[in-house]
Amino acid sequence: MTGDHWTEVKVAREATLAPPEKAKTKLDSQNKLYVRDRIALLVDEGSFVEEAQLANALNPGLPADGVVTGRALVDGRPALIVANDPTVKAGSWGARTVEKIVRITEVALRDELPIFWLIDSAGARITDQVQLFPGRRGAGRIFHNQVALSGKVPQICCLFGPSAAGGAYIPAFCDIVIMVDGNASMYLGSPRMAEMVVGEKVTLEEMGGARMHTSVSGCGDLLASDDTEAIELAKQYFSYLPGSWRSRPPSYDASDAGRDFTRDLVPAEESVGFDIHDVIDAVVDADTFFEIKPAYAPELVVGFGLLAGQVVGIVANQPAVKGGVLFVDSADKAARFIWLCDAFNVPLIYLCDVPGFMIGSEVERAGIIRHGAKMITAVSEATVPTVSVIVRKAYGAGLYAMCGPGFSPDACVALPTAKIAVMGPEAAINAVYYNKIQEIADEGERVEYVAKLREEYETDIDILRLAADLVIDAIVEPEDLRNDLIARLAAAQSKDRTFSHRRHGVPPV
Repeated sequence: MTGDHWTEVKVAREATLAPPEKAKTKLDSQNKLYVRDRIALLVDEGSFVEEAQLANALNPGLPADGVVTGRALVDGRPALIVANDPTVKAGSWGARTVEKIVRITEVALRDELPIFWLIDSAGARITDQVQLFPGRRGAGRIFHNQVALSGKVPQICCLFGPSAAGGAYIPAFCDIVIMVDGNASMYLGSPRMAEMVVGEKVTLEEMGGARMHTSVSGCGDLLASDDTEAIELAKQYFSYLPGSWRSRPPSYDASDAGRDFTRDLVPAEESVGFDIHDVIDAVVDADTFFEIKPAYAPELVVGFGLLAGQVVGIVANQPAVKGGVLFVDSADKAARFIWLCDAFNVPLIYLCDVPGFMIGSEVERAGIIRHGAKMITAVSEATVPTVSVIVRKAYGAGLYAMCGPGFSPDACVALPTAKIAVMGPEAAINAVYYNKIQEIADEGERVEYVAKLREEYETDIDILRLAADLVIDAIVEPEDLRNDLIARLAAAQSKDRTFSHRRHGVPPV
């Protein structure tokens, strides 16, 4: 190699290592980090091994062709990295960009390694469309491989800027999407395109911004204030999961619960709201609950925690929001989280205080039946160790959706004041005796009659009777619940994980 060639190689390599000054100024003005600084925050120092750094090196305007890919250790665990460089044509995809991404997903499939997607891309370059779009190794292959990776390895997405057009499907196929407030966006068509095609005038934030997606569409899971927080959240999330479907989640040192489970923590009167986070804090190790989708469908709470140092998934009704009633979005939220836990061997704890599914024409038109069936499908298919806790009430199909006895949990236990019924006392009495109640003219007599009916109904559904009839497995005192869960999940670790033999179901999506 001549001296000129040495120089050319050095110049090409150095062009990939730092942004031009103008591009750096733009990043700073957007409160964004350079792509390699993002990677450095994510991976263990000195562990990153880059692939295809000189892709498109003969074109001096496209260092690394706008995407950095490679292997690294994240908190000592092997992982793969795909990171767009927004200083190279706004992180857009060219033919070699796509080839680099396809190759890294092939490595993930072959070696069963998790992928961190650090996304900041304006989408495909129209000038390269023939080379990158339609072929067997075109952009479609990325999504095909992501689907094949789903449930095989964790796919973790930090969205720092746009993820536009077809590229928006990369986050959609990931297990979690962390979006930076004010910078991140996902959309199939830009606001300008929407105005041209469908005549809609809308801002980027309204159409595909981080707050919209984390609270309305559910396409985003967590909202981060900046790039650094997004990467920290990604690492936290990864700490609860194994590297692949073949392994169990990591274990950690045990600690005490965040608070005592006192008998007044759950109000006995079912019409009184309370925050289910207090119950979660009394169950899991202190400061270990990692909530997912906190702003989306908040009537249901899902997330990871540690129980005596072991990772568990929590699915909990939230009585403080809409009474904990299940809606279309909360059913979807639950189904996806349950599938995630089952894929990666995370035991499940259901904390049930549910009046049932929402009723009315609005939710029926939105498909509450099929969405509820989706949640029940996920509950049915899960084969990880599972305990369902009736915290206060489980009415109607809400019992089924929260893994009641008919869904083969390893145990269904209840607190002493819990209730299980087709419906609550008031609704049941009105459904059966409404006409007779209305016929009683004297108000005092009517009140006395209703009170008698309620007493008979509550006797019929008494939790001790349900335990005596083997409907539930145990009645557990609040102060004993945490230790009971620890013991039951430990005992279930050797269970058979077979659900059924088939290619796959046909879920009611």
